Parts: sequence; structure tokens; C-alpha cells
Amino acid sequence: MKRFLSLLAVAILAGVLTLGTYKLFLEPENIVINEDRTKSSLIPANYTVSNTNTNLTNAGIDFTVAAEKTVNAVVHVKQYGVTKSPRNLMEFLRNGGSEERRIQGAGSGVIITEDGYIVTNNHVIDGATDLEVTLNNNKSYKAKVVGTAPQSDIALIKIETDERLSYIPFGDSNTAKIGEWVLAVGNPFNLTSTVTAGIISAKSRDLNIYDDKAQSFIQTDAAINPGNSGGALVNTRGELIGINTAITSQTGSYVGYAFAVPSNNAKKIIDDIIEFGDVQRGILGIRGGTINPRAMEEYSISVSQGVFVASVAEDSGAKKAGLLKGDVIREIDGLQIRKFADLTGYVNSKRPKDVINVKVLRRNKELVLPVVLSKYEIQNYNITDVGVEVVNPPEGYLKKFNLDHGVVINKALSARMKRYNLEGLIISEIDGKKVKNVLEVKEIIESKYSEDDITISLVDRNGEKKEFVFQN
Repeated sequence: MKRFLSLLAVAILAGVLTLGTYKLFLEPENIVINEDRTKSSLIPANYTVSNTNTNLTNAGIDFTVAAEKTVNAVVHVKQYGVTKSPRNLMEFLRNGGSEERRIQGAGSGVIITEDGYIVTNNHVIDGATDLEVTLNNNKSYKAKVVGTAPQSDIALIKIETDERLSYIPFGDSNTAKIGEWVLAVGNPFNLTSTVTAGIISAKSRDLNIYDDKAQSFIQTDAAINPGNSGGALVNTRGELIGINTAITSQTGSYVGYAFAVPSNNAKKIIDDIIEFGDVQRGILGIRGGTINPRAMEEYSISVSQGVFVASVAEDSGAKKAGLLKGDVIREIDGLQIRKFADLTGYVNSKRPKDVINVKVLRRNKELVLPVVLSKYEIQNYNITDVGVEVVNPPEGYLKKFNLDHGVVINKALSARMKRYNLEGLIISEIDGKKVKNVLEVKEIIESKYSEDDITISLVDRNGEKKEFVFQN
């Protein structure tokens, strides 16, 4: 027993000596920092938790590659302009004096070819008499407008340079997925070459901001502010999947909701402008809307998502393919159609005479109908805020005035305008944009807000050009 107690005492003594030696000589020193948080709420950069970046890398997410590929291909677009405003209609018709108002604005643009083609938003360059583009290397160039699509808020401009420019290749916006990481690159508040990150929050978002015409935007939570318009929305591979266009905010600044025109739609518009000089718009030839509970009950529809066909236009591709009132469009070319914006977003990326395969649900049976898209054409249009109806000019009519563009006033609509002999006069420009046909007039007018003024450039019978501002 005594021997056991002696061994136990030796063991305890050895443990105490070992612990004391470790505490005295081997244990690292603990340093306690007492922060005075009343002095500053800023956290020094070297306090950033390194594990955050490690986790992103392990997950396969690396924003640096996409940022390096794109930041030099996003430009700062500055526009300058002058607006002339006759004081009244009589002064305009008598070619009287007018006031001048200088305007200036700024936004972003994306270089899409190494020889200087740049895509931006139409509202960034709208009304400009001069455009200046500044690259990320601080070199500045004058730019010219190649073409615009006001209803889609897309514009194509170009700069002339001998150097090969960095550009961003187009990605496929149809394959972009909700939850996918994206970067927004632009110049918010004149802070050039700014990159922010977020995810795709939704697709085929219809904001109803363009005269209730169904739009199809990509929604993201990447921070976008005034000045980002026309900038790039790219995926982690550095591919262009959208043109940043709008935010939803009660303050005018970013609050978490930003929207971009899908790259497939923007690319189609740009290709049309370069190849044809204007946008070639294909139409399906139906009227309808997103399925809702009321339609499900009224028409005994068994599905809750899709586009209900309310009517089919005569002589349209849809009519010739066999679409009927009451059909529910479920897919187009394998792309699921959940709502009307899905349909318009896809069709707007196609041209007249393109064939699309439309899957419809008819009496609980699925059918696939190949539809040849029709060309969207209109022959006349009422500019109600001006009080005139315009039509496409007869063949050879413009040559009498040495013009290669313009539409003809067919008749006056308002009592005020009927007092003047306006029939046969030519409207050559609206808001500083040349118009070639009635469709372009319609797109410009319907892209405006109801309270915006309308500036009309009118060519009289003597070939003299006059301008007048119609104020709303």
C-alpha cells in the first residue's frame, strides 16, 4: 500500500512539473486588444477574414478572371446636346426665333468588337449632338451613332481607332440560371471602371416601363446606380449576358433590384443594325397573356404556367401553323414558357422568316407546331401628343425634297393642327433622331414617358427644315 501511494505521488508531481514547464516556456503568448470603438467604426483592411476568399476559391468561384477580362472593355460614354425650343406654334410655323437649352449626360458602354463597335442604352445617347467615349486607359474618342432601337433601349455606336481594342464576347443569356454569380461593370456616379458582384435574381422580368409593352429583363442584385446604364453584366467566364439598363428604387439609387437587357436580344438588335440598317422584328401573330387563376377557371385550363392564346391574327405565321384560340403555349424551341415575358423575350431574339417550334396544350393534349415568324409592319401611326397621323412616304416622294429619310403627315387630328395646312409635309426627325418609316416613329414615341416633351423636325414644301417642341 505504501509503495502504491509513493508511485501515485511521483506521478502527480511529474504531471505538475510538465504542465508548469509548458505554461512557462512553450505556450504562445495571448495578446488582448482593447478596441475603443467610439473612435472609429471603420475596420482596417488587414482585419479581413482570409477564410472568406478561401471558401470562394474552394467553391470554384473566382471573380478576378472575369473582372480582368471585362474591365478594359467597358467605356465611359458622355453625351452633349442642344435643344431648340420655339416659344409657340405660330412662331414655329413662321420660322421665328427659339431658345437653346444645353444638355449633358453620362453612362456606360460595352466594346463588342476590336475595331470599335460599342453597345449601350438608347437613353444614354438620346438627344446627343456629340458623343465622347473614354476607355479604361483614359484615352478619349469621338463616337458616332450607328443605329438605335428605342423600344428595346439599345443603341450601337462606334469609335475610330487604329489600335485593337479589348472587347467582351457575347454569352448565351438563355442558358444563364437563377442563382448564378454575375458581375456588373460600369461607371456609376462617374466612378469609372467599377465592378460589383451579385447573382441572377430572376429572368424574363417584365417591368412594364415601356408603354405597357412586355419586356424581358434579367434581374440581378449586383449593385447598379446612375451611370451604370449601358454597362456590362457578365458571368464568371467574362461573357456578356446582359446590358445593364434600369433599377427599381424609390430613392433613385440602388436598393437591391437591377435589370439588364438579355445579351441574346441585344446581339440580335446589333446584328440587324449592322446588316440591315434597322431592327428586323419577327412576330408570332397572337394576342394573349400569362395564365392566371381566372383564366384557368374560365377556360378549364389544367396547367398554371404558360401563355394563353386569346386570338390569332389573320395571315400570321401562327394562323398558318394552326394555332387556335384557347391554346396554351408551354414551350418554344425547348425553352419553357412560364409567362408572356418568356415568349416575347425569345421571339424578340428572332427575325422574320425564322422558324420556331411552339409546343401548345390543346384539350389536355400537347402539340408541336412549327411557326414561320411574320414581319412586323405598320403603315400609319397617330402621334396623338402632336395631333397628326403619319404614313410611310410614297416611292420617290422624298427625292423631291432631297431627303433619304422621313415620314409624311397624312392628316391633322386635333382642332389646333387642323388650322394649318400640314398634309404632305415631312417629319424628318423626332427628338433629334432620323426616322425612316412609321415603325421607327412608333418606337420612339412609345419609348418616351408620358410627361416628356416631343421635338419634331418638319420639312416644309420649300424644303426648309424647322423644329418645334410639343410640351406635355
